[in-house]
Amino acid sequence: MNVLVSNDDGINADGIRVLIKALSGVDGVNIYVCAPDGQRSASGHSITMSGGPIFVKDDEIPGVKWAQSLSGTPADCVKSGIKRLRREQGIGIDVVFSGINHGSNIGTDVFYSGTVSAAVEGVLNGVPAVAVSLGTHHPTMEQLENCTAIIQDMAGRIVPKLDKGTIVNVNFPDLPPAELKGVKLCEMGPREYDEKFEVETNPGGRKYYWYTGKLVHYDELPGNPDVIAYQNGYVTVTPLKIDMTDYKLMDAMKDWNIRA
Repeated sequence: MNVLVSNDDGINADGIRVLIKALSGVDGVNIYVCAPDGQRSASGHSITMSGGPIFVKDDEIPGVKWAQSLSGTPADCVKSGIKRLRREQGIGIDVVFSGINHGSNIGTDVFYSGTVSAAVEGVLNGVPAVAVSLGTHHPTMEQLENCTAIIQDMAGRIVPKLDKGTIVNVNFPDLPPAELKGVKLCEMGPREYDEKFEVETNPGGRKYYWYTGKLVHYDELPGNPDVIAYQNGYVTVTPLKIDMTDYKLMDAMKDWNIRA
């Protein structure tokens, strides 16, 4: 199995190195890496088009067959990795693994996430994907390495069962490994912040905004959302699709007689 590894924290982040090490322990896995050359968190699914060139640097990583860092976004990296490996070396990627992110990507935060967007780019190129995140920007090595078992289970047992249109989003709470309550399969829930845009003035007299946001804690939500399980100390596993069509509403709209 050929695995493309990427992230949004950059090729030198601890999380991606632990992810590579975990995948190296799975029989039959060949690892290829294409990741940003620096921090690209919250970049969403942006790609580099007419904004300038994407600079490329070859990297040497133990246990990896091919590795490059790019000056572009996580989506750039996955798009480039899949297509260039196929065209230049005749290598087809079977699955994309993105992470281990330093910070959670739970609920509707997936729409902002560079980590999840790297996984989404895999699906857009016909490759299933797994995104793994840990809910702190300063993870300990113990916390990161505690993700190894689920990464290896995903690669060895779960990925072969996925169709090409599926992303599996995995989130570890910011807890010591001994305090995790288990793993829960969940639906995607809401993720809200008490947001503020503070108005400031720079030395030249020009106004600017400084964005801050405090996470909203939920006491209860309908269904089985990932945000509640995550708050309660569970590792959450959420299968995602990129088709956001509202099929129920579309059926209703057939009778609305919409005119141009």
